[in-house]
Amino acid sequence: MALRWTGGWKVWIGLAVAWTAGIGIEVRGEGLPSRLKLMPPELQSGQFSLGWEVPGEGWTFRVEEAEQPGAPWALAPGGETGLSRNWLDNRMAEGASRIFRVVSQAPVVNRGALISAERTATYNIPTLTFLFAFGGVPVTPQHEVEVYRVVYQTVDPWGLPTRASAALAVPRRAGRTWPLLAYQHGTITADSEAPSAASSTEGLVGVVLASSGYAAVLADLLGFGESGGNHPYHHAASTATSVVDAMRAGRTWCGTNGVPLNGQVFLAGYSQGGHATLAVLEELEARHEGEFAVTACSAMAGAYDLSGVTLDDALSDREPPNGYYFAYLLQTLVDLYQVAPDLGGILRAPYAVAIPPLMSQQGWGGLVNEALPAVPNQALRPEYLQALRADPEHPVRRALRDNDVTGFVPKAPLRLYHCSGDQDVLPLNSTVARDRFLGAGASQVEVIDPQGGASHTDCVQPALLATKAWFDSLKQ
Repeated sequence: MALRWTGGWKVWIGLAVAWTAGIGIEVRGEGLPSRLKLMPPELQSGQFSLGWEVPGEGWTFRVEEAEQPGAPWALAPGGETGLSRNWLDNRMAEGASRIFRVVSQAPVVNRGALISAERTATYNIPTLTFLFAFGGVPVTPQHEVEVYRVVYQTVDPWGLPTRASAALAVPRRAGRTWPLLAYQHGTITADSEAPSAASSTEGLVGVVLASSGYAAVLADLLGFGESGGNHPYHHAASTATSVVDAMRAGRTWCGTNGVPLNGQVFLAGYSQGGHATLAVLEELEARHEGEFAVTACSAMAGAYDLSGVTLDDALSDREPPNGYYFAYLLQTLVDLYQVAPDLGGILRAPYAVAIPPLMSQQGWGGLVNEALPAVPNQALRPEYLQALRADPEHPVRRALRDNDVTGFVPKAPLRLYHCSGDQDVLPLNSTVARDRFLGAGASQVEVIDPQGGASHTDCVQPALLATKAWFDSLKQ
């Protein structure tokens, strides 16, 4: 199983299987992503000792047992260990084998707490008019805009507390209330590209939206801006929590700084942001509907079916425009799901040596594109590629299934904008998502091609303009 962190109990990384008839003890991985590490279990004089380690403080634990694989889990005697990271069982003399697992609860985090807010830009309408005309943005600004870089409390992919940042672009006009709009950015590889960075292209999307009457929150996503470590690329669970918490921080700032919100909530995102947007929609409707009731959702050009359409394409002989997406995704699966000890371990020469160092540089996408073969999967070790193609339960496939965003029933009106000429993210992702949603009982899901034949890059503006027009028709 691969359980997502949701703020509740979470199965750790492995199971300990113990027999008392001299067969021995087996440990096997399960329940990723996790940083919990099982110590070597001990069996001595009928006493079974189980210990574990995990970074950070404040975790609480319990030990559960089952009679055999697939059997129901139950609390083991004395299994509520609290903060303790070890457990003893004195029943081994009974002679029966047992299976144990450690279940952990993350420390309590004040998710979404606003830590700081710094104004980074102010735009009057003449300036906005000039900027939009210069940038070829066919939008007439209606309101002056202020932009802030907000820092807030959230959790990392393992549920541990961390800080993150976001851009907050707000209209300034007395006597009005505004909808809250969360926009999720596309694939980036440098802090300078994050929405809260000065002159970021992604950040300018928020300026356009704010000038049209939205309080726009644009999370930098984990790994960029204020938060450290590798970016968890297309990791649905941590993307959702970081965006929800950015929305909370933005709402808090608006509530204390004279930017009243009207209760409407819009979600939008392009490319990686399209996948992120569906992850956020699922999270909000499943766990935070009373806090953020989504008015409408626009997911654009996203890889929603990672374990199906996206993986099938990655394993084909097609030459995609940007092969570095494949390397980016593999790095995340190594980091979070331990599909290999490191990225170099699944790559063949010379890529095993050449690719990983490039990915530690800012703005590395183009460098990796040049270093990869035209068919990116040819960078994999042949035996690894063969196993991935042949095994339906390969760790990579299981990890990707954990991050598909097509397995829920959207309640809010949902439009999937995708141009038919997209060769970076195949449009089949959107039709598969729509068909699954409708088949599961959703009633307001459409796939729309905003500009027939346009590429992934050329589709950005048409999709964003179509999204804005739709949201404007619903905005109060």
